[in-house]
Amino acid sequence: MSHAMPHHAEHSRGIHIHPSILSADFARLAEELARIRNADAVHVDVMDNHFVPNLTLGLPVVQAIRRATDLPLDVHLMIQDADRWAPAYAEAGAESVTFHAEAAGAPIRLARELRSHGAKAGMALKPATAVEPYLDMLEELDLLLLMTVEPGFGGQPFLDVVLPKIRRAREALDGSGVPVALQVDGGVTRDTIMRAAEAGADVFVAGSAVYGAADPEAAIDELRSAPLR
Repeated sequence: MSHAMPHHAEHSRGIHIHPSILSADFARLAEELARIRNADAVHVDVMDNHFVPNLTLGLPVVQAIRRATDLPLDVHLMIQDADRWAPAYAEAGAESVTFHAEAAGAPIRLARELRSHGAKAGMALKPATAVEPYLDMLEELDLLLLMTVEPGFGGQPFLDVVLPKIRRAREALDGSGVPVALQVDGGVTRDTIMRAAEAGADVFVAGSAVYGAADPEAAIDELRSAPLR
């Protein structure tokens, strides 16, 4: 995201925490957003009951979230026909819009369209989707999201099978010199964030680990410092 990296000299990339409101109380969203003021961004999961077997929220709620917080919005579109629907989320003021590679017909064109609307362009891969076919388009992206659960529901356990893919993606990013954030989403806890950070991820989506805590801001601080111990 655009604001300053956390002050962690030991870790050159910094550790960014994006709490997922999928684990928040949707009836009290403004209050729930106010409980994560120290987050680097708010992760917003949009699901259409087609690409994933769950239905969450759409554009009107994202517009309402935009009005309710000054934090950057990191919108993750788990929807079919991303080419058609993703640009509207950039127009709604999301700082970053992530579409799924599996749901985009023309991912390079879509990434450029998102950037043309002033948003960062993110692309997500399900756990079983290989990263290698997409390495040539890294310069078109600002963020690469490697799902560490099968997308659709919060509260699932982290899939360690994805760790080698995180390492390969990190090697490719370092080799390319392209400043793409490497995000993981799914089952992020104090234990798993250490493994994912060691593999090379630098942006972490955390749902129940933040909103399941009595003090979400303290939980964010704990997650941010866990890989540095």
